[in-house]
Amino acid sequence: MNRPIRVLIAKPGLDGHDRGALVVAQGLRDEGFEVIYTGLRQTVEQIVTTAIQEDVDCVGLSSLSGAHMTLFPSVVEELRARGVNDVLIIGGGVIPPEDVVALKQKGLAAVFTPGSTIGDMAAFIRDHVEERQGLDLVEPPSQVDHIGIAVEDLDATLAFYRDHLGFQVVHEEDIADQHVHAVFLQAGEMHIELLQSTAEEGPIGKFIMAKGSGVHHIAYRVDDVAEWLDRSRQAGHRLIDEAPRPGGQNKLIGFIHPKSSFGVLTEFCQITDKE
Repeated sequence: MNRPIRVLIAKPGLDGHDRGALVVAQGLRDEGFEVIYTGLRQTVEQIVTTAIQEDVDCVGLSSLSGAHMTLFPSVVEELRARGVNDVLIIGGGVIPPEDVVALKQKGLAAVFTPGSTIGDMAAFIRDHVEERQGLDLVEPPSQVDHIGIAVEDLDATLAFYRDHLGFQVVHEEDIADQHVHAVFLQAGEMHIELLQSTAEEGPIGKFIMAKGSGVHHIAYRVDDVAEWLDRSRQAGHRLIDEAPRPGGQNKLIGFIHPKSSFGVLTEFCQITDKE
């Protein structure tokens, strides 16, 4: 990096104890970081605004009030809502092990509990901030591969996309593990994938029950699904697939949860030699 790593140490909520946060702030300064401390009793909005204004690389959240399961994820969600996806978010405090697991699932990269050292924190921040900055070198997806549309009546839907709009059916298959029948139509350089559930317990069946017919997901074509899933994990996004798995047309696929992609289920797909 051309400048020191910038870290924001923040105390969200009504917790009035900041001795630990001050020790961490000074310790990270001694490690060569630029540290901004927000002070006590900060709102989520104040913390996120400061993080953006100070252009920090990492936000460290501290709580001893027991409200960490509400406050920490709220900071993550507010940062994402403002389009900030490249800031490392970590937490600390007296936090039970089961809550540590849950917080990581909600977007925190790490949680440091009593017994952690300043050296441990500094090494984690340094390693992961450098990894995130390297992510900018990754080529973006080459194109939209397909748009998946959940349908209740496949024949009626085909009458619109194939017969009325004139898109040609290029592939059709049952995807057994997803309980879905898929029909792919050529639409320019991309496909439209019509998805009809073959069982109510499948993901498309559940989608139809909740929302009815409509756009189910957008799939982006990438060279390496595993790399994109790892990149998304490092960025704090919630994954549906921790590793690539087989999908339609013999592609490798992996999904990001819609809560981490602004309400749109996002798929990465990779063409394989089997296609």
